[in-house]
Amino acid sequence: MTDTLHRVGHSSPRASDQYVQSLARGLDVIRAFDAEHTLMTLTEVATRAELTRASARRFLHTLVELGYVRTDRKTFALTAQVLQLGYAYLSGLVLPQLAQPHLEELSLKLGESTSAAVLDGTDVAYIARVRTPRIMTFGITLGTRFPAYATCIGRILLAGLPPAELKAYLVAAEIKPLTPHSLGTVKELLAELETIREQGWCVVDQELELGLMSVAAPVHNGPNMVAAINVSLQTPSIAAMPDSEAYLATVVQETVATAKLISADLLARR
Repeated sequence: MTDTLHRVGHSSPRASDQYVQSLARGLDVIRAFDAEHTLMTLTEVATRAELTRASARRFLHTLVELGYVRTDRKTFALTAQVLQLGYAYLSGLVLPQLAQPHLEELSLKLGESTSAAVLDGTDVAYIARVRTPRIMTFGITLGTRFPAYATCIGRILLAGLPPAELKAYLVAAEIKPLTPHSLGTVKELLAELETIREQGWCVVDQELELGLMSVAAPVHNGPNMVAAINVSLQTPSIAAMPDSEAYLATVVQETVATAKLISADLLARR
C-alpha cells in the first residue's frame, strides 16, 4: 500500500526551457525514502525513484557529498540535514504555531491523535501533528503526504477549491479505490464534496487504511480556506461503543469548534 501511495497523484511536470531535470530527479531520490524505506540499497533507490542504477548512483553520491545522505557503501539513508530543506518553509508559516496548542487541547479532550494539513498538488501535506499511542499502518509525521481525494482532511480542502482549481485537480489526480470501502470514481468524489460543502465537515471511514476513521473541518484565514484539521479514530473502537453515533457527533462538534478557534487566531494575527 505504501508504494501505491508513494506514486498516487505523482506526475512529471511539463518540461519547459526553465525546467532542470537533474534537480527534479535529485528530489525524486530524496522522496524515495520514507518511514518504511529508511535504509535502501542502490537498486532499491533506483526502483523507487524510477531511475537507472547509474543515474541513481550519481545522485546518491552527490547527496552524500552534500551531507543529505549517508552510506556504508552497501546501503543509503537520509541524514538529519534533510530537515533543513523543509525548515525554511515551516519556519515561515504562522499556521503550525497557532494550530499546535489547539490540536494538543483537542487531542487531550478526546484522547485521539489530531493533525493539520494543507493541499500541495494532488496530495495533502501534514504541517502539525499531535500523536497518541495507537496502532496504525501509516506513521504520520510532519511532511507526510497522502492522496487528497482518499483522506478526510483532503476532501475538506478539495471542497473549498474554486471550480477551475478543482477541475485542474481532477485532471491531474488518479482517482481509484485504495481499500474495499473507498470511493473510486470522479462522480462519487464530486457528490461527496458537495455534501461536505453543505455540512461544513467530513467523515471518512476506512478509505485510506482499514480500521482508520477520520473527522475533519476547515481552517480559514479570513474568506480563504488555508488548511484543515482532523481527528483520527479507530473504527473497531467506535463500533464497540454503546452509543457510537453520539460519540462521533461529539468528535465532529469538537473538531469544527477547534478549527474555528484556529481560524479566529489567524484572523486576529492578520
